[in-house]
Parts: sequence; structure tokens; C-alpha cells
Amino acid sequence: MEQWTWPPRYDESYRPPTNQEHWFPRREMMPADERDEAILGRIRELMSYAWDNSPFYRSKWSEAGIEPNAIRTLEDFEQVPVVRKEELRADQAANEPFGSYLCVPESEVAHVNGTSGTTGRPTAFGISERDWRSVANAHARVMWAMGIRPSDTVLVGSPLSLYWGSWGAYIGAERLGARVFPFGAGVAGQTARTVMWMRQMGVTVFYGTPSYALRLAEVASEQGVDPADLGLRKLFFSGEPGASIPSIRGRIEKAFDAQVYDSGSMAEVSPWMHLGAGADEPGVLCWQDLVYTEVCDPATLRRVPYGSEGTPVYTTLERTSQPMIRLLSNDLTRWEAPDTARGRTYPFLPRGIYGRIDDMFIVRGENIYPSAIDEVVMSDPGYGGEHRIVISRTDTMDSLVVQVEHQPNQALDGLSDRLRTVLGVGATVVPVARGTFERTEFKARRVIDDRDLLQSLKAHT
Repeated sequence: MEQWTWPPRYDESYRPPTNQEHWFPRREMMPADERDEAILGRIRELMSYAWDNSPFYRSKWSEAGIEPNAIRTLEDFEQVPVVRKEELRADQAANEPFGSYLCVPESEVAHVNGTSGTTGRPTAFGISERDWRSVANAHARVMWAMGIRPSDTVLVGSPLSLYWGSWGAYIGAERLGARVFPFGAGVAGQTARTVMWMRQMGVTVFYGTPSYALRLAEVASEQGVDPADLGLRKLFFSGEPGASIPSIRGRIEKAFDAQVYDSGSMAEVSPWMHLGAGADEPGVLCWQDLVYTEVCDPATLRRVPYGSEGTPVYTTLERTSQPMIRLLSNDLTRWEAPDTARGRTYPFLPRGIYGRIDDMFIVRGENIYPSAIDEVVMSDPGYGGEHRIVISRTDTMDSLVVQVEHQPNQALDGLSDRLRTVLGVGATVVPVARGTFERTEFKARRVIDDRDLLQSLKAHT
């Protein structure tokens, strides 16, 4: 396996010939069972390293009666207790600033990223220079698989702040040798300027969220610019479901007349592109030699068979500063066995990450994921660009209302029936004028659950 060492070391001068499909042909095309043997060895190295350097892991595993030398198979590894996000937050609160799962001296932390903290205590990512370069090399590999080359100009169209996504795309494109244009997002009026700069600089690759790509296409059209004339040949995304959802993916492809690639898992397990497309098709590969992914039953936290749905559990194989070992994602996906026809012998997630267990809501006994509604609504020919999902309760009955912007002079015929077929419950479709809802330059937030508000009000009356 090319440049497979512990701790990770990469030849920073290496770059494949432009016409070579794979960055590391051996690592990407080797028989999956051979790779699993190498991964098992790496997991044992990683666990020994964490045991020696992290009070967090040593305490957690000791309580479970597990030591690194007891892990002799990947099945044994499934017995290692998962790490949950709330554990990381609690550990950082008790051991500021980076937690006792930091495995290097604090003086070696060269970069700080983190979460926004909008849903609780922010989590700080302390990243050593070694890990920063490992992420850059990993992302360059995956972007190479997407067909991005040194001749490209890559526009980073997401906030350049604590958000790991922007910086991961930036350093990956930089390592690959492409021209990088860190334009960012989130400032009033910035989208209009993005259109202008894209034309001026000859941007060929766009990175951001699917929601923002659709907003960019809308603004370009408002300025009299056909998005397909912007010159993009590829767009790749992370941050939210969409790039593997046919209706959303199709709208982006049609708007820009360009190829679309999905990617992304969790900031905590960067390189987050370890779930990344290797071809212009819906779905992502699990680049197992970067981050070992297990799709697990949410109840037992053991791997489910290929063809089954579950929640990913991630183990970083090249991180030395804050390694994640069996981090529970609470996302939802379905995986398939490696298939050499895809050009790489990694497991495959045909719909990518299509929801979060946390985002699921229940209406009249049915489990509903927002992405399922998004897929149906955005495939309607009369769809006008945005929608909102409103759940409310009158007395004891839940009601589901989907407010949908529509194109002028175009009805949303049959949309309620299609939603009922997919969701299993009735949904009232309320057409509203195009432009009713605020647009986003980052991640879309479309669900409004009034039931919690109603319950809160009743509790205080």
C-alpha cells in the first residue's frame, strides 16, 4: 500500500500523472479483504497509541474491560464501546481546551477549528501540523477521483470560519495543485459577487452545500446570467443531504450543465471526504483506508450486513492529535458491498448520508425524515425554489403542512398524493409565491415543529 505508515507520513512532492485515474492505485484497487487485514493492523496500532496517550480512551476502555491487544479481528473491534458527541463535549468541559482525548502535547496543536455551538457547548478541534497535512493529502486523493486536476480553479463557496468543510476543501485543492479561490459565503450580497467573480476568474469547480448551489443558480438567473454559462465543469458538496438525492442532484446538474459529486461525514472525523464520490453518480465510497466506516444497527452498534440500513460509526486511521475511535454519527445510510466495476474496491453508500436519526420526527405514528419530503417536493416541475415543513398539533392530532413556493402560472398538481405515498401519512400542501422564504448561503433549515412550542405554552398556563 502506497505511503501506508504509522504515524502517517506523505511525500508532499508526489502527484500522479494527469491522465492517471487513481492517486494511489494499489490502495484504491486492492482486494477488500487484503485491505481489511491492513486496517486491522492499523486499528491495533491506533488503539495502543490512544491507550498510551489519552486518559479519555484508557478510562473508557478499562471500564468496558477492553485492552488494545485483545482486538484480533474486525469483529472483536465491534465490541469496543462507541464514543458519543456528548462525551466529547463533557470531556472538553472538564479538560479545556481540547479534552483528554488529545493525544499530542498541546504545544503541537497548530490549527484550531470547531463547531459553532449553536446547539450546545462548542467543540474545539485541535489539529497538529501532521494531521493538517494528512487531511490535505487525503482530500487531494478523493478530489482526484472526482476528476479535479491541477488545471482547475476551485471556488470554495462556504464560510471560511471554524467550519472544517471550507478548510478541508481548500487544503485538498491546494495539495492537488489546483488554483484555489476561497471566496466564502454568508455575507449579504455575496452571492451576486460570486457570480461576477466566477465569470472573471474562469472558475471550473465549485465547492459548497447543495442548498447554496441552488441559490447561486437562482441569483445568476436574476442577473440575466445562465448558470450553465458560468463555465463550471464539476461541483462537489458536503454539509447536508442533497447531492445524492435524485431530485436535488438533477436540479443542480440541469442548472449548471456540470457533473455533481457528493461527499462528507462529520467534522470530528476529518478527512471528512473519506465518504466521497469516485464517479459522476449518486452515492459515495467509504474510503476505508482513511477512515474505517462501520454501518451499524442503532440498537446493538454492531455492523449490519451489506444491503442494510444503519448508522455509520467512524474510526480515523491517520489522525494522531484527536483520533476518533468508533465515533457514533447518528446519521442514516445504507451500504453495499465493494464492487470492482466502480473502479475502487471500497464499500458504497448509494444514497450517501440521507438523514439524521436526530432529525427524524413522528407524525401519527410514522417516522419521517426531512430529506424524504425534500426529494418529493423538489422533483415537482412547478417547484419554485424553497419550501418549509411545518408540524403542528391541534388537541391530540398531529398535522403536517408543506409550504411550497411555486413557479408562476404552474400548479403543484398531485403533490399531496405523492407525499402521502412516500411518507405513509397525509400532508397538506400550501402553495406560496416564489420568493416567500429566505434563501440560505449555507445549510438549509426547513423544518418548523410547533408541537414543542405548543407543549411549552400549555405547561405555563
